[in-house]
Amino acid sequence: MYPKNQASTKPAGDGVNPSPSFPAVEEQILDFWSKDGTFQASINQRKDSNAEEFVFYDGPPFANGLPHYGHLLTGYAKDMVPRFKTMQGYRVERRFGWDTHGLPAEVEAERQLGISGRPEIEKYGIDKFNAYCKTSVLKYTEDWRSYVTRQARWVDFDNDYKTLDTDYTESVLWAFSELYKKGLIYEGFKVLAYCWRCETPLSNHELRMDDEVYRNRQDQTLTVTFPVSLGQKIGSKNFDGVRILAWTTTPWTLPTNFALAVGPEIEYAVIEAGPAGAADGGQAGTKYLISKSLASGYAKDLGYESAEAVTEAISETHLGRDLAGLRYERLFDYYIDAEKFNTDNAWQVLVDDYVADSDGTGIVHQAPAYGEDDQRICNAAGIPTYVSINERGQFNSLITDFEGQHVFDANKPISQHLKSAGRVLRQASYEHSYPHCYRCKNPLIYKAVSSWFVETTKLRDRMLELNQEIDWTPDHTKEGSFGKWLENVRDWAISRNRFWGAPIPVWKSDDPNYPRIDVYGSMEELERDFGVRPTDFHRPVIDELTRPNPDDPTGKSTMRRIPEVLDCWFESGSMPFAQSHYPFENREWFDSHNPGDYIVEYVGQTRGWFYTLHVLSTALFDRPAFKSAISHGIILGNDGQKMSKSLRNYPDVNEVFDRDGADAMRWFLLSSPILRGGNLVVTEQGIREGVRQVL
Repeated sequence: MYPKNQASTKPAGDGVNPSPSFPAVEEQILDFWSKDGTFQASINQRKDSNAEEFVFYDGPPFANGLPHYGHLLTGYAKDMVPRFKTMQGYRVERRFGWDTHGLPAEVEAERQLGISGRPEIEKYGIDKFNAYCKTSVLKYTEDWRSYVTRQARWVDFDNDYKTLDTDYTESVLWAFSELYKKGLIYEGFKVLAYCWRCETPLSNHELRMDDEVYRNRQDQTLTVTFPVSLGQKIGSKNFDGVRILAWTTTPWTLPTNFALAVGPEIEYAVIEAGPAGAADGGQAGTKYLISKSLASGYAKDLGYESAEAVTEAISETHLGRDLAGLRYERLFDYYIDAEKFNTDNAWQVLVDDYVADSDGTGIVHQAPAYGEDDQRICNAAGIPTYVSINERGQFNSLITDFEGQHVFDANKPISQHLKSAGRVLRQASYEHSYPHCYRCKNPLIYKAVSSWFVETTKLRDRMLELNQEIDWTPDHTKEGSFGKWLENVRDWAISRNRFWGAPIPVWKSDDPNYPRIDVYGSMEELERDFGVRPTDFHRPVIDELTRPNPDDPTGKSTMRRIPEVLDCWFESGSMPFAQSHYPFENREWFDSHNPGDYIVEYVGQTRGWFYTLHVLSTALFDRPAFKSAISHGIILGNDGQKMSKSLRNYPDVNEVFDRDGADAMRWFLLSSPILRGGNLVVTEQGIREGVRQVL
């Protein structure tokens, strides 16, 4: 339907204006749609005629920043298909949603308040901080409405959903409770990617959503010597004093070295230091152990003039599996008290298939608190996991030589300490791709933390089966980025040591002598046990709900909520049912509107929203969350790099709207290969060409 009798769009006489102002025409049409209620009329008309529904799910954006071209592109794709299905006679409800919780909101609130980290937030007050987050996260809602309306997208803002709403959160807690009943929730102590700035672990999929998570970084590497203890033999060969060479890119983890790892089928060489002596102070004839294939790269460090000379100096070789159990001299004495720290099995050589000889020395230093494989093989060998740093990434009081130092700052003094002790063969810089926090942009560390998990590994096979029912665009996504991700799925860490988010609905006894865990999935259950109906699910209100432990006959212990909040991706993955307050309301509506017919987001969401939708729908309903999905490419700036406000490498959105119009932008974006998975460089010239050649 179009406006009638709009004289300003016509020439003075009969015929068509040869030089129309497309933005002016668009503004007139938008004005007409607004006054006429055209969008709602298109729904009502089909509702009255009992037309078949086409179900569209709108992935929620954050409203604490203005939309960019990526949002606008997705918005056009979200508008295009529902319009087409409407023209085919379907009724298509389009409800806008807002993502409101999580790190994005907290990091922005900290920046605006001029505070940083857990201690400063707690000093400021959790109640005040969360109140500020609530205001901050909805700051740009009207701006979003203006942008989305101007791009001519039909969507219902007045009946929107927000992940912070009480009804929405109650459905999220129900989902957690159901997974717990199904045996899919557990608490574990695992090594996870950890942001020391945000003081919280991140889930595996958060590291794989965006190419910017991994950036090149210069780190200091050390090749460290570990002399074999006296009395150690391999078969009949005496190994006393042989210096095992291990390589690390994280010197800060060396104070918690508890083992070395070798590959079972890797051939390791024993080499005597050359005439010039070795770089760690070893004299000519001192023996070293290193992967045979990597030995030539250490020629000069071992006192030889050439790679050939060091190869000729190999006196014997051993397969990695034969080195198992060799004891060596530890680097530090912080954990020397075996009774206190249970380190009877520490400081020995372990064997595992994960070790490769592609770089370094083919021998890997093991710090079970800071490496996933390290923790796995050390724990299997009876070596516990000891964390030596606090939540902010600073060494604790046990690490006396470096107490209070941040791990990245401690790399240099640790290296100097080991060099002065004669334990460093080589020190070098190393450029490699390294993960950074996708919100605060600081480099992450890997750290053992207590976290709650969804055991997605149990769901892997069923998720793969249900993926076959989804129609993907581009079609290679099914077996490619999404399918491969499902094949290699890891358990999902869903707890965050933060403040602004849906609470994990777990209450535990504060006395380990009377253990008890209660999990709640509704307001009614909470009111039943605590005698009050919560007015707010957010901290600190929800934390104030306590009661005596029913399993404690002394009556002294108390049931208290664990302090963590849920990963915001758990909330967005709950969108299909939580937007309608299922199962507390609208049961029939949800059952007839799930799976959704269509969703669309950029390619990174195959490991984000698409993935979490699929996990929760599989676990809760044993069906896919959506029938068809577009996974579009990434919009690049005019310099070929990802769009960046700081680089100012893209044309201003409002200027394009005012000069060329939203239809020009729509045509430029939707006629490109980007909806089939390709990337697109946005230029003013490209948009203007659409005006000249098409409009």
